[in-house]
Amino acid sequence: MVKIGIVGIGFMGMIHYYASKRVKGAEVIAICTRSQKKLNGDWRDIQGNFGPRGGLEDLSGLRKYNNLDDILADKDIDMLDICLPTDRHPGASIAGLNAGKHVLVEKPIALDLDAANEMVAAAEKAGRYLMVGHVLPFFPEFAYAKKAVESGEYGKLMGGHFKRLITEPTWSEDIADYSKTGGPGIDLHIHDTHFIQLIGGMPDRVYSRGMLVNNKYVKYLSTQYIYDDKELCLTAASGAISQPGRAFAHGYEVYLEKATILFESATLGNKGVTSMPVTLLTSDGEVHNPDMGAGDPIDSFAAEIQYAVDSIRNNQTPVALSGEGARDALLLCYREAESVKTGKTVKCKG
Repeated sequence: MVKIGIVGIGFMGMIHYYASKRVKGAEVIAICTRSQKKLNGDWRDIQGNFGPRGGLEDLSGLRKYNNLDDILADKDIDMLDICLPTDRHPGASIAGLNAGKHVLVEKPIALDLDAANEMVAAAEKAGRYLMVGHVLPFFPEFAYAKKAVESGEYGKLMGGHFKRLITEPTWSEDIADYSKTGGPGIDLHIHDTHFIQLIGGMPDRVYSRGMLVNNKYVKYLSTQYIYDDKELCLTAASGAISQPGRAFAHGYEVYLEKATILFESATLGNKGVTSMPVTLLTSDGEVHNPDMGAGDPIDSFAAEIQYAVDSIRNNQTPVALSGEGARDALLLCYREAESVKTGKTVKCKG
């Protein structure tokens, strides 16, 4: 049994708490938050942009800590699930690794590459897993595309386009503060850069056009991912450019040798609309709509946490959540921002 301690009880901490109840072979034994109200189980003020609103929780069976040092000292905890603001990810994660815990930390891994590299190095030194909560590969629509690429059932990946658009974030002070989130070019777009390097490998170069705020933060961009050794064409468009009537939209077109996979959904006028359910077009001319299940987003977070738990239990490298992959996703975001600033193609490494 993997014993979990959740650090940070905001919206994501609450979602992880609910999701962990659906995970096999693990249990949450402790939570850590500076809010005495939340430690008492009053989560009614917690609300996000999907899923349930917080309520009154019976936390009588949990250990409750109001500072990080105390939960780090709990020797029964195997994995820290860190759901703090992004600027606090490095310090809390490194402290957890140094305390001998495996760490699952919410995405993005960090706000700057030096911190991300320090986190990866700390995990290697400690001999523990650093896992970063990029949940997109665990949503059914993206899990389906990932499995189709990795299985080779429909031949090799030839191309694809990904999009992720929101209206200007204003639902909290922190999310609207680009200095705390890195702006849409990191906080939002990193979902795409992580998924792209997961299915296509790390690009050699990027070429991006887009819009900057304060000549620093990417508000919107369109990127071509360039691979030297592959006949592979991947592109993405992402950012906070949509009008409020469509607060969120995402989707993809994935091209394989023997199939095409399509998906697109959005929030229109506060109502979820799937304009293109996951659709598989095969080389024989058939059109298929695979069953994606009930669509409860907490199930996707449960699948992510289950993957982390199984990696620990089986001593198996958590490729889909690896710190290295999360670091490379952040690196891509910064290389794309550099391309937007300079108008030039930018090498991804070296």
